[in-house]
Order: sequence, then C-alpha cells, then structure tokens
Amino acid sequence: MTTTVHHAASGEPYLSVNNIEVIYDHVILVLKGVSLEVPKGRIVALLGANGAGKSTTLKTISNLLHAERGDVTKGSVDFKGVRVDQMTPNELVKRGVIQVMEGRHCFAHLSLEENLLTGAYTRSISRAELRESLEKVYHYFPRLKDRRMTQAGYTSGGEQQMCAIGRALMAKPEMILLDEPSMGLAPQIVEEIFEIVKDLNQRENVSILLAEQNTTVALRYSDFGYILENGRVVMEGDAKELACNEDVKEFYLGLSSAGRKSFRDVKHYRRRKRWLS
Repeated sequence: MTTTVHHAASGEPYLSVNNIEVIYDHVILVLKGVSLEVPKGRIVALLGANGAGKSTTLKTISNLLHAERGDVTKGSVDFKGVRVDQMTPNELVKRGVIQVMEGRHCFAHLSLEENLLTGAYTRSISRAELRESLEKVYHYFPRLKDRRMTQAGYTSGGEQQMCAIGRALMAKPEMILLDEPSMGLAPQIVEEIFEIVKDLNQRENVSILLAEQNTTVALRYSDFGYILENGRVVMEGDAKELACNEDVKEFYLGLSSAGRKSFRDVKHYRRRKRWLS
C-alpha cells in the first residue's frame, strides 16, 4: 500500500465506506472488505479494470444494489457522520448524495431540458428557484442550453453525459457518485466533461467519487485514488503519486521505465502482483 486510508483527507471524512462486503444472488461475492473515504470538497477516483467492483461500490453507497439482487452482508456506509446504508435511495438523494449511472440513462423521449427538470423532483422549490438551478446547469453546460428542446434520444453521447451530470446538479447535491463518465466518448469530449466536473467541484464545493477505467484521465483530475481488483482495494494514495507510481504505470497503463510492455508481459505481471507480496 502507498499510504493508509486515513490519509485521504484532512479532517473527518465526508463519506466513509467501512469494510463493505457485497453478495449478488446470495452466492456471488463481489466486494470483499472494501474501505474508502471521500473528504468534503475533493475528487476521489476509484480505479480498476472492468469487473473489478467499481460500479458495485457506487451502487452500495447509493443504495441501488437491491434493484440488481445485491446485498450488503458486512460493513457500513456513513455520510456526514450518519450511517446511510439502510436508507432508501430517495432518502439518500434528499441528504445530498446523487449517483450518475454508467451509460448515461437519459429519458430518450424527453427533451434535454425536461430531463434536467426531473433532477429537481426531490426538492420543494419555487418556479423561480427551479429556473435559477436550470440556468446554473446551463452555465456549466452551454451546449445543453443550445439544444435544450431536442429529444435526448437524438443527441450525442457527450451531450447525454452532460445531461446526466446536469440532472444530478439539479438536485443540489453535496456529493456526486460518477460512474464511468468517459465510456464510449471521444477523447476531446472526455477532456471537456472532466474539465466541467473539476470546475463544478471547485466552484460548487461538490465532493465527487469517480469510478473510471481511464486511469490516466481520472488521476489527472482527482485528488486521491483507490485501485480495485477482484473486489478488493489493492493500492491507494495521492493521485499525483499514483500517476507516477511504476507499478500503476506498468500494470494499468501498460508502461514501465523501459517503455511499453507487450500484452503477454502485462498478463504475466498481473499474475505476479508485485505490490501484494
């Protein structure tokens, strides 16, 4: 390990996941004692290959596991010092924790603006406050304002991802759980979305837990990172330190100080797991 979990934040953790174990269909053990922290106002990356347990971790926090026949069999989740893993997803949204699902999940038959408005359903606010929230989203995502009357199903993947994040912003979140925002998007769109996410984090003080396969981009925009493999945290540390770590570069980026390694070498390295020995 590069550091201890308590080094992720200065002060008390905002979100704390404590030794979580998750089983699907009563038999498949997916998470095996996952612990992590997200400080207030920070971006924390949850990294790992497809199937490592990143999405399951986010759904555990947002309490969406039951919809997929998943159960938390051990551990707890605390938000702002209160245990929240027994709450309904709706109660958690009202407390300020919002998940942006993998694959964007916009309502295809609704316009972009109608999609955004659905994000405010948990808030009892006036029409003027609703309009103010909408204008804030359009400030961060001007492309959505230009296309606000277009049906979401006829927009690009990048615009749908912006809509999904904007819809979360309409709920006035204190923490966003962002699942694979780069999936299926062109590199320049990925950079644009991550720039907006960073801007949201800094200007609105929204804490973000980001699950992402694109290790390079995620670490560039994050403050701290955890690497998951087979349902366990195998490495953690400051994002800049992880980005420079030879193990991370060799294993996750296919790079080493000797240059790019072959696929066979990377597979062999994966079996060795040098950092766990």
